[in-house]
Amino acid sequence: MDRLLGVESLGAGPAPVDFTFETGLIAAIAPAAAKPSRRFLAMPALANAHDHCRPLSPTSFGGAGKPLETWLLRLAAMPSVDPYLAACAAFGRAARSGVASVMAHYTRPHGPMSLIEEAREVARAAADIGVRATLSIAMRDRNPLVYGDAAGVLGKLAPEARAAVERHFFAPAPSAAEQVARVEAIAAAVESPTFAVQFGPNGAQWCSDELLRAVADASARTGRRVHMHLLETKYQRAFADRTYPDGLLPHLLKLGLLSPRIAFAHCVYARPEELALMAEAGATIVTNPSSNLHLASGVAPIGEAIKAGLRVACGVDGSALDEDDDALREMRLGHFLHGGWGFDKTIERAPYLAAIIANGRRANGAPGSGGLNIGAPADILVLDMDRLDRDAVMPVDPIDLIFARANQAHVAHLIVAGKTIVRDGELIGADLDRVHAQLRESARRATPDRAAFLAAYGPLEESVASFYRGMIGCC
Repeated sequence: MDRLLGVESLGAGPAPVDFTFETGLIAAIAPAAAKPSRRFLAMPALANAHDHCRPLSPTSFGGAGKPLETWLLRLAAMPSVDPYLAACAAFGRAARSGVASVMAHYTRPHGPMSLIEEAREVARAAADIGVRATLSIAMRDRNPLVYGDAAGVLGKLAPEARAAVERHFFAPAPSAAEQVARVEAIAAAVESPTFAVQFGPNGAQWCSDELLRAVADASARTGRRVHMHLLETKYQRAFADRTYPDGLLPHLLKLGLLSPRIAFAHCVYARPEELALMAEAGATIVTNPSSNLHLASGVAPIGEAIKAGLRVACGVDGSALDEDDDALREMRLGHFLHGGWGFDKTIERAPYLAAIIANGRRANGAPGSGGLNIGAPADILVLDMDRLDRDAVMPVDPIDLIFARANQAHVAHLIVAGKTIVRDGELIGADLDRVHAQLRESARRATPDRAAFLAAYGPLEESVASFYRGMIGCC
């Protein structure tokens, strides 16, 4: 589609307009040449600034109701599948919910192909779906099981269970230099105008100083962005306080990691002085409200972050409220939690929407701020206003309707770089139902291969929970 005809434009009033696209940009916006038969609303396409490109929900593999620290271990129950299909599913769900730019923090490669070949498959899937995608390559070199010495945890397991756990979690890690070089090699192989690669250190509790310093140096030298988890849970907070007595954020600053090139996911347990340091450095926080609730992590201080002048973006993290990757609902939940209480507003709805889109695109390395202006990238989400304004009893500001009830069921079209990738609510680049069916069948066939791990998981979960209770002095 090189034109979008007869739509209302968010913030520009109810008079319908026609958009014209050229070379992926908005070339013209003019009053509609004809009265539309239905009401549609054009708004900036959303940005999902933190996700993991998971093929299916971890809940389907027994992951529900667990804190992050045991939930992550449970992910080993998920068998490897075709990485192209997995990426098609994740990117297809993102597009279906109105997302033009999506971050895939790639923490669990499928194999058995090399990571560079797998990255090519992910890039191919992004191109076929039509989204702008960013692949952040996971990097880690310590603490594969718990945040600290795992000997006590392993010592409580029977020999068979211990052997199964060690097979899954204790593979040797490449050196810091090798991991940095691997990211650069992947970038050289797969980057394009719509597909970016970033450094993805998993988090301070999983990365040595040597690795974090190597990432900081490489980012400063090349300008490549960094995407990293930070202070997601109270146990990560306890680890940070114990390991970095002068403060985790000052330590990251000394390593050279704090800069405008870095985005931190979660930050649930960030303190005011840490938010101030991040703001001063020009960093971005990516909040993931539903994931933080699903995993019992808590509610992040995003209102305080906004007040501190931090850039804030929003991510689905593969755990939206209804496990459907609905970015519209996630955006709304984020504002409900962090927009302010009563008459004391931290940030109004329209500025919040504009900010999380602009900051998400920036964190992902996508061009432009997302605004619907001449010369801007033609990334446009079109909502069905006849369905969204279901009662139609009087004129209502569209922003009220979006923040009251919009979800992916209201997505009519999605245009990315001037190309329609969702039309009439249906994904064009892939049959999403068929992709999910193939992934489910593949997972069912492979589940018996996880028998030894599944048998070990119960005792492992109990032992790990005991470790973390001890970490913070809980009973």
